[in-house]
Amino acid sequence: MKYAAIFLSAVLATTGAQAQSWPTKPIRLIVPLAAGSAVDAAARIVAEKMSRDLGQNIVVENQPGAAGIIGAGAVAKAAPDGYTFGGFNDSIMTMVPNLTPKMPWDITKDFEPVSLVATVEWGLVVNAELPLKSAGDLIAAAKKAPGKINYGSGGNGSPQHIAMALFASQAGVQMTHVPYKGATQAAMGVAGKEVDAAFQGIATVNSLIKAGKVRLVGVTTPKRMPQFPDVPTVSESGMPGFEFNSWFAMMAPAGTPKTIVNQMAAEVKKALEDPEVREKLNAQGLTPRGTTPDELGTATKAQLAKYGELIRKNGITAE
Repeated sequence: MKYAAIFLSAVLATTGAQAQSWPTKPIRLIVPLAAGSAVDAAARIVAEKMSRDLGQNIVVENQPGAAGIIGAGAVAKAAPDGYTFGGFNDSIMTMVPNLTPKMPWDITKDFEPVSLVATVEWGLVVNAELPLKSAGDLIAAAKKAPGKINYGSGGNGSPQHIAMALFASQAGVQMTHVPYKGATQAAMGVAGKEVDAAFQGIATVNSLIKAGKVRLVGVTTPKRMPQFPDVPTVSESGMPGFEFNSWFAMMAPAGTPKTIVNQMAAEVKKALEDPEVREKLNAQGLTPRGTTPDELGTATKAQLAKYGELIRKNGITAE
């Protein structure tokens, strides 16, 4: 018994030393979305602060394509050693799995939840040269010319696709979907008059709004946003009760040590408590959150069920 106790103490001491020594090299944060997207913007703001706190660089690596399936797959296949994490939106986590029959990974089995970092507030944008001033105007134009109004998205099954499909379904209008390879490209499509409109994370289109290349005609928050006090909510301008936002959540490959997962979640929360980080996120239309791994796991399962029902009810497909 004496030797067993000594051995157990040695194992615990070694495990503790390993946890204390992490991280000893740079950490990859794979974002399966285009550079300049809302999640990408949030990831870079938070990663910069966490890098300083941890004493190791957190390198944001964009791997867009296939509505996030490819980049998320890279996270799932990565060594679970605490040096690869994923920065996902809730489309990757809860929408795409409900739209894709044969997924190459399972969000509830192939990943460890870390933290819900922030929610991304959304808005409805149109090309600045169009005579549309509100969500009601867009609905009226779509009713007048069914199928003639087109909208851009970051791909089939992306949040932009889901948001507009729900909007069109609830408004009883037909619009043409034009999928791009990412949210940033879809935003540029609106600015370049390739498409008429899009739902977008505010962070993705903030610079285009300021430059006058797209017009923000509605926000999908319950109340008007302080950053845009003159812009009505979609709910108050033609679509009562319509609300939409998305997530920036951090995930790890399944099997990543719990000590590291918990420490990473604590570091996220610490970074989000920094006034400068909060100010930067708020300016981009992002609301800081910060949760425990268990809280994110519970929210993910609930969101999977919620979007599964919404997608089936509204007949939304990835085609």
